[in-house]
Amino acid sequence: MSKKDRRSEHGGGTPATVALTRAGIAHTLHPYHHDPDATAFGEEAAAALGVDPDRIFKTLVVDAGRLVVAVVPVSHQLDLKALAAAVGAKRAQLADPAAAARSSGYVVGGISPIGQRTPLPTVLDASALGHATVLVSAGRRGLQVELDPHDLVRVTDATVAAVAG
Repeated sequence: MSKKDRRSEHGGGTPATVALTRAGIAHTLHPYHHDPDATAFGEEAAAALGVDPDRIFKTLVVDAGRLVVAVVPVSHQLDLKALAAAVGAKRAQLADPAAAARSSGYVVGGISPIGQRTPLPTVLDASALGHATVLVSAGRRGLQVELDPHDLVRVTDATVAAVAG
């Protein structure tokens, strides 16, 4: 089955998958059963898909004087000082979840760095470039998208910096 067929088979029609298709970026969708009681969404995805947590990246919306997106491995925490430095801010803190959902157009736990309602400056942790492919949310809980990290940088216009602690 081709990657194109796999994309349409799972009906991944989220803004993230639409943006990837429009940009001509090869990607593979990985659906899994999402437990509605789960709160550690990235860890849940890693366990459900049997993927190394260093390859699954979580998307965090951060207030650094303006909203920005940080994309870090689920196996690590975001280093807020490093992120602030990467975006030229004095400090940073996680954004209010409601503000993150409003800005991105996605539900918390399903926020994708791709295809956001309001494109925000994005910082991808440098560790992503050490993998042939990485997984990020495809725009809803229970759906990850796998792609080349260089393509992730391109589609999000991301800055690459060491922001995982």
